[in-house]
Amino acid sequence: MLSTTFGALADPTRLAVVDRLSRGDATMGELAAPHRITAPAMTKHVGVLVDAGLVRRRRVGRTVVCSLRPEAFTEVEQWLGDLTTYWNRTVDRLEELLREDRDER
Repeated sequence: MLSTTFGALADPTRLAVVDRLSRGDATMGELAAPHRITAPAMTKHVGVLVDAGLVRRRRVGRTVVCSLRPEAFTEVEQWLGDLTTYWNRTVDRLEELLREDRDER
């Protein structure tokens, strides 16, 4: 799932769509406007995000409204948390080794 998520987010337009949706629901037209792309192009971008499970679409009358699926980012959050823990431990160990080296001099 991580590879699907990161693959979907690798495109700058799709990343910008996710960023915009993090501030609230938006119509397809609202999502397309800042990018100066056609409605069919935005539909394809949103489709990739929907297929990755990051976004949901719903019809409100004749309008398609998109929203973020925050629960879809749980795996990414866990992965980033694990990496952060790893790097914090690594830096802590490096600081400890440098302190020991300095004290031995």
